[in-house]
Amino acid sequence: MKSLLIPGLALTLALGGAAQAQTPASHDPASVQAGTYAVDPGHTQVGWRVSHMGFSNYVGGFSDVSGNLVLDPKNPAAAKLSVKIPVASVTTTSAKLTGELKGDQWLDAGKFPDMTFVSTKVASAGKDKAKVTGDLTLHGVTKPVTLDVTFIGAGTNPLNKKYTIGFAATGTLKRSDYGVKTYLPLIGDDLHLAIEGAFERQD
Repeated sequence: MKSLLIPGLALTLALGGAAQAQTPASHDPASVQAGTYAVDPGHTQVGWRVSHMGFSNYVGGFSDVSGNLVLDPKNPAAAKLSVKIPVASVTTTSAKLTGELKGDQWLDAGKFPDMTFVSTKVASAGKDKAKVTGDLTLHGVTKPVTLDVTFIGAGTNPLNKKYTIGFAATGTLKRSDYGVKTYLPLIGDDLHLAIEGAFERQD
């Protein structure tokens, strides 16, 4: 019995030590380290939602996001954000619909492979919130869009040891403004975006 208890105790102590070594992320925006950050594509999600004939809201997503963020918590208005999203990464729960969305009747990923967002203005909207306005390019058209952004947390990732910050953002655009008019008005014009972004410090 003793031989069984000792390895078990050792494992418990090891796991407990590892848990104690992990420092929770700070939720204080003032604690964020200034610097240049790159999108962590594995932990950044771009979701979208559109009305489906008024019966329900249909949701999907994009992945493989890339981009950069320059941020100084002492001067948040000077922050700069640039993001690129491959249109062909669009996903839904229907393989048939996913294929159609990539085609020329919808997003036309072959002709317009990327959706991009480049910030032009950052305005504080509270201690941990901001309104980030920028130029969003989709389907070959560029229009201004404002995102409501909330700071989530910052700290050293206990797994890869990289200093990481995270934000949640929401925004709405009219797909018809970007020339995507298939099935209007049966399929809603308002495209609602929900973004969970993680960024790793590069310098």
